[in-house]
Amino acid sequence: MTSVEICAGAGGQSLGLERAGFGHEALVEIDDACCATLRLNRPQWNVLHGDVTKFDGRPFRGVELLAGGVPCPPFSVAGKQLGAKDERDLFPEALRLTDEIRPRAVMLENVRGFLDPDFEGYRKRLFAQFRKLGYQPDIRLLHASNYGVPQLRPRVVIVALRTDDAEHFAWPEQLASPAPTVGDTLLDLMAANGWHGAPAWAAGAQAVAPTIVGGSKKHGGPDLGPSRARKAWAQLGVNGGTIADLAPDRDFTEIPKLTVRMVARIQGFPDDWHFTGRKTAAYRQVGNAFPPPVAEAVGRSIMQMFELAARRTVMVA
Repeated sequence: MTSVEICAGAGGQSLGLERAGFGHEALVEIDDACCATLRLNRPQWNVLHGDVTKFDGRPFRGVELLAGGVPCPPFSVAGKQLGAKDERDLFPEALRLTDEIRPRAVMLENVRGFLDPDFEGYRKRLFAQFRKLGYQPDIRLLHASNYGVPQLRPRVVIVALRTDDAEHFAWPEQLASPAPTVGDTLLDLMAANGWHGAPAWAAGAQAVAPTIVGGSKKHGGPDLGPSRARKAWAQLGVNGGTIADLAPDRDFTEIPKLTVRMVARIQGFPDDWHFTGRKTAAYRQVGNAFPPPVAEAVGRSIMQMFELAARRTVMVA
């Protein structure tokens, strides 16, 4: 099955969908560093560096899936929540591309704030437009920790399907076992330089992480979020004021900071997925990503829907 992804970022959704069995025909991304990261990790992918508003979907008509993580600031509580009045709102472009590409499925993710009562009218209009195009939209709030990611990270996922496919779709079930803790997830990375205190630190970090905050080019640096988030990190024995270049050394006695690699693992990226650019740029890519395991879970549900629909077609024939 093939896909086109918009606002691909550093590849969280792309990687998850690849694991679910999708082959990417095109990935559209405007950020230089993110494009470099995608090309570094998957040289064979067709990464298109540019503005989604100028992307023509017609050459890709007929791919099975249109996916994307459209910008969050229009709906994020960390911003002004301007919704449709925000120039960064790209849901209209997702609708345009749905019409141009006519995929069997559309998968879009956004922040929890998209479900706020203030955006009820926006959601109704968006879903009405999907129905007008012949798609049945559905929406869920998924928590990354329910899919093996050691982080809370609630994300809204919209799946819009052709009417004849929609009856075969089921949202992914959460895993039976709890997500690993921060301490268990990062123990080996914290101990990479021989830090004697790593085991004791891990024993005190037996909970999942708060939501990683990536920030934007205008706001946010290499830190783990505002004061409320930093307090939550402090309870896990982590200094959230900045990101470290290296793991603690042998005789380190202070509160440790996370490296970009540690944050990436908490976000659900494998260790062989590398991020380009300096520390701040790399951390921002990680923090703004959609956790690959969650994208994979939804992608597998869409793939299973295709398989069920195909079986029914064969049985009817």
